[in-house]
Amino acid sequence: MARLKKFLSITNLILNGCLFVCLTTTSVWQPLSGTEKVRQFTRPYEFDFSGWTVDAFWQKLSALSLGPIRHLNNSQERKIIRDYFNVLDETKNTRRTLEDLYSDPDKTQEEGEASALETRLFEKEHRLKQISLLAEAVIQDQVSQTLGAAGLTDFSQPLPPVFFHVTDLPKNLILSPRNVIKQEKSISLVSGLSPGIEISLENSVEENTDFSALVVPVGGIGTYPTMVISTGNLLYLTETISHEWIHNYLSLRPLGWNYAKNPALRTMNETAASIAGEELSWLFVRRFYSDLIAPEEDFSYKTIQADYHFQEPQTPDSFNFQQEMYQTRLIVDGLLADGKVEEAENFMEERRKIFWDNGFQIRKLNQAYFAFYGAYADKPYSAAGADPVGASVRLLRAKSKDLTTFIKKISRMDSYEELLESVHIY
Repeated sequence: MARLKKFLSITNLILNGCLFVCLTTTSVWQPLSGTEKVRQFTRPYEFDFSGWTVDAFWQKLSALSLGPIRHLNNSQERKIIRDYFNVLDETKNTRRTLEDLYSDPDKTQEEGEASALETRLFEKEHRLKQISLLAEAVIQDQVSQTLGAAGLTDFSQPLPPVFFHVTDLPKNLILSPRNVIKQEKSISLVSGLSPGIEISLENSVEENTDFSALVVPVGGIGTYPTMVISTGNLLYLTETISHEWIHNYLSLRPLGWNYAKNPALRTMNETAASIAGEELSWLFVRRFYSDLIAPEEDFSYKTIQADYHFQEPQTPDSFNFQQEMYQTRLIVDGLLADGKVEEAENFMEERRKIFWDNGFQIRKLNQAYFAFYGAYADKPYSAAGADPVGASVRLLRAKSKDLTTFIKKISRMDSYEELLESVHIY
């Protein structure tokens, strides 16, 4: 009976957290208003968050029947994670082989070959679905312990609890005014849309509104449970989980409440989550999987190095994506400030070709591109350009004694002015 009451209590906490976070969530999914002119094109393709959340909850609750994760020893947990990534890799390889068999005109199908691969893929996907629930439970517990080691817990428990689900992620249709770079709207679309449909949506919006439009992929979404991309890279997986948990954490505090209030607060939120996500992922790997880190990578996180401070970019010997994108943004901002919208758009297209020729296959470079990627300003040179908000967030982290101090301080802020004041106090 006591165990049942505890289970019901935890379930009630999670459900309440889900409701709250869904109403205030950051990162990607934002309920929209005043977008009917755009939504006449997007409505057939919009993602159903409510349906996904209900399904994810049932799957996560079913994982509880697998038994308490805390009773597993380290070797058992490592075996679960190793098996998960092995099955994930085998599933992707089988799917790729089957797609090649159907797509390659030079391949001749032997009788029964495709059928055998279809059967094998079904078995692999079924096995992956089973083991993923257990692997997610293990990683949730390990990330929770990592947060505890970092000091980001209340009463020995992360609040909200770490709760994620690996899934096919929706994409986002980003809208920005043409005359200024600013994320005006963000609409989540179902996963699996063809490139043709994505381009058609962008063109329909741009031809019928004054918005610049771009469909972008995302690595995670701050719903509850958080949505996380499927990847075989443990470091990237835990970075994404930690990033989205930080969004959930901030959603319970002033910075998260004011996420959509203005671009500066959105940049503060996303940049803080990006910084914390990277730090926490390295702490996670060093704590549980240190043998997977190459000797030269086993370092304390470089938060206080000089690259957190603004410097003019140096001319590299080879094409540097971040610096080139940074310089592109500076020129685009200048053209738009002078009212030269068409010149800015022509310049972005010319720059896109240069990026493409240097191996960076950007399908479309426009105001919406910078509006979305410019909010992730955790590196000195990025699509944020000369926007000082990201640099101020990085400086606050550099001056904070640890990650917990940084996150707790910035979480209480509700304006960029407050961030500036805090940075200058040091």
